[in-house]
Amino acid sequence: MFPPIAAATTPPVGATAQPKDDPAKVQDAARQFEALLMGQIMKSMRDSEGGWMGTDEDDASSSAMEYGQEMFAQSMAAGGGLGLAKLIAKGLTPPAPQS
Repeated sequence: MFPPIAAATTPPVGATAQPKDDPAKVQDAARQFEALLMGQIMKSMRDSEGGWMGTDEDDASSSAMEYGQEMFAQSMAAGGGLGLAKLIAKGLTPPAPQS
């Protein structure tokens, strides 16, 4: 029999120790999630009606519309969007220790 393999305790070569709950990363991830969610909402609205305002679409206009929706959702989220990113980041950030 072989002896059990111990878990590595040293970080990989070239890795730097960064805090898991870096506030900037949490905020960025929350903003990206909100943009993704808004994009999916707009996509389902467009798909449910067969196009914006009932227009038929070909492949080119569909691709252009999807890109436009994605950019619009990202812009909205970057500007505060629906406020979901703020709530998500607040829920993911541990409370500051009190003295």
